[in-house]
Amino acid sequence: MGFFSRKSNDTPANPQMAELGREYAIAQRHGDRKTVRRINRQIGESGMNGDDRASFEQGRAAYDALPPVNPPRRRNRRR
Repeated sequence: MGFFSRKSNDTPANPQMAELGREYAIAQRHGDRKTVRRINRQIGESGMNGDDRASFEQGRAAYDALPPVNPPRRRNRRR
């Protein structure tokens, strides 16, 4: 029962769109507006059907399910 044991075995219908969804979620979390706009433009140009949309959202949700990593606190350290 590890930290990442909550993964489900559902494979997306389109793995490329799932990876694009993960990239989108990563860019959003890190505040990379250039990449977010590029992915939105890429999605808009390609006609997405229901399976592609579901795969994209599944990839995005898979990354969003991971909690953010907090940096260690610096207490009593002089610079």
